[in-house]
Order: sequence, then structure tokens, then C-alpha cells
Amino acid sequence: MKELNYLYGQPKSSADFKTSAEDFMVDEILDIPLTGEGEHVCLQVIKKGENTQFIAKQLAKFVGIAPRDVSYAGLKDRHGVCSQWFSVPVPIKKDIDFSALNSDSIFVVKQIRHNRKLRTGCHSGNHFKIILRNVDMPLDILSRINAVRQGIPNYFGEQRFGHGGHNLEMAERLFGGEHIRDKKLRGIVISAARSHIFNQLVSLRVAEHGLAKTWHREVFLLSGSNAFFEDDINDEIIARLSSGDIVLSAPMVGKGEKGLVEQERQWLQPYSAWQQGLGELGLKVERRALRLVPKDLQVETIDSDTIKLSFSLPKGTFATAVLRELVLHRDASKDNLTQGVIDASIAQ
Repeated sequence: MKELNYLYGQPKSSADFKTSAEDFMVDEILDIPLTGEGEHVCLQVIKKGENTQFIAKQLAKFVGIAPRDVSYAGLKDRHGVCSQWFSVPVPIKKDIDFSALNSDSIFVVKQIRHNRKLRTGCHSGNHFKIILRNVDMPLDILSRINAVRQGIPNYFGEQRFGHGGHNLEMAERLFGGEHIRDKKLRGIVISAARSHIFNQLVSLRVAEHGLAKTWHREVFLLSGSNAFFEDDINDEIIARLSSGDIVLSAPMVGKGEKGLVEQERQWLQPYSAWQQGLGELGLKVERRALRLVPKDLQVETIDSDTIKLSFSLPKGTFATAVLRELVLHRDASKDNLTQGVIDASIAQ
């Protein structure tokens, strides 16, 4: 895959992350009110060294239902200590103590009834605590913190594309006419293709304009919404950008060119076959925020070569996008996989 441009220049420091599960901690932020009654039990679970699907299967087996009947807000890393929410259908008159599942790799923090199942994406975001080890130039990381607080390119993380970009190789075959029978796999490949094109367009914009300068005409995204509109830059637009009511965006391509400005159409020419293929699959053009602003980004120097970071991100965004602007990070969990210590993971 083509190297993506850095907003603040390539970091000088390198470091390891995910050296141990405790070095990568994620707390899912579920801020919807739970009713306390209903035919679904919502569970806040802390998992260590297990993926989301495995936990869902364990819950299903415990209750005696099919795994497909267990739902969750989002996927979480296997390599880490992660809290997340699941929901399980349980008849109102049936009481189940899910704490019986507690082990070294799973701990049920809370269970509460709700009147409906949790749906994918119902959480608002995630809070991360990440420890970087073997940092060789800590001052370079510290000097970048204030810049990163202002925002970074909202790139999709490399885990979206599979090991060595395998999902993109499959996308090339898919758009070349090869059929993928497995619906779930086909969905993963399609998502990877759209995400790759988005990353490339954002990278081009970063190289040419950064993230602050606006074009004369833009497609603006309403904050906290999927709605977008096209307009010339003007006093009102500038004021709305300043207030955060709207944000700059880049396209998630699909059928047609509605929602694309001229510069984006030009940049999309090398990806015309993929764009056409996505359109033929029925996908419509959507927009995604151009900039990702980590909330409450904090840094703590633990010792001469260890740094702790904490920050929150909205759902659908990637902690590795934040890390890449701070440090040349190496995923140590891949070494652990080779050694049989812990397995590989896919982020949310």
C-alpha cells in the first residue's frame, strides 16, 4: 500500500506498543439510557486476550441460544484489556447470573435489563490508555502532543486492510469479476476498498493543503451526522466551521458523482474501476470527516523510555491514526503471536 502523508511530518521516534495486554486498554463509551426492564440483558464485559466474537459465543453458549442472537455495540481488539457492551435476549421471568462466566480472560462488570437489543454503532466512542515502550526519542513525541491535539488526518487504520493489505488484493479480484460467496467476507473487502480510496484522497489533500485550508467550494458534513451539503466558501460557512456546526469532509465513494467536487473527481481517476464497482454493488456516495480530533489527549512520562497516552475518540475512528502522527509504532503483539503468547487482533 502507498505510504500515507503525515500532517506534521514523519515522527523521528520509534516505540513498541501492545507489548502486553495491559499496555492497550480500551473502554467503550455507551451513553444511551438503559431502561432496567425488558427482554434483553445488557452486559458490560471486560475481556483480556479474546476477540469480541469469542465472547459473544461464550455468552450464547451460557444462555443456550445461537451466537447470532448475541449483539454488541462494536468490535474491540483482542490484544488488550477492553471493556465493551453486549446484549443477550433473556425472558423476563428468567434470572441469570452472568458473573458465573468470570475467568482470567472475561469479567462481567455489570448486567442490566433493557427493552431492546444493542445495535452495532450504538456507542458514542472509546477511551484509550496506551503505553509505549522502548521509546528512543521521547522528546520528539512530547513535542508533537500539542499539534496532535489540534487534529490529525482521519485515516482508517491498517487493520481495516488485512495482513499485508490482503483485503485490498481481494478487492482487486472482486472488481475484476471474481465472485466472493461469503457475504461477511465480501462486506469486509468492500469496506476495505472504500476505506483505501478515502485514505488516498485524504493523503493527497494533506500533502497539498493540510487540513485547515478550505477550497473555494467544498462538501461539508454536519457534525454528528451523516448529512452533507455542497457550497461555496462564504462568511456563514466560515462561522459554522469555527463553531463546529459543520466540518470538512472527504468522500466514501459509491454510485455517481453527486457529493464530489471537481478536485476530488480528478483525484479519483486512478480508482475509477473500483469506484464503478462500488457503484454497481449499490453503494452511494457518503462523506466522512477529514479531521480527527482526539479528546482529552494526555501524556505521562513513566521513565526514560516509557510513555503513557490517554485520549477518547468517536466511534468508527482509529487509535493508530493518532499514534502514527506521534511515533513510528511497532505492534509488539505480532511478535507475541509468533511466540504463542497472545493472538492477532482486529480493531473497531
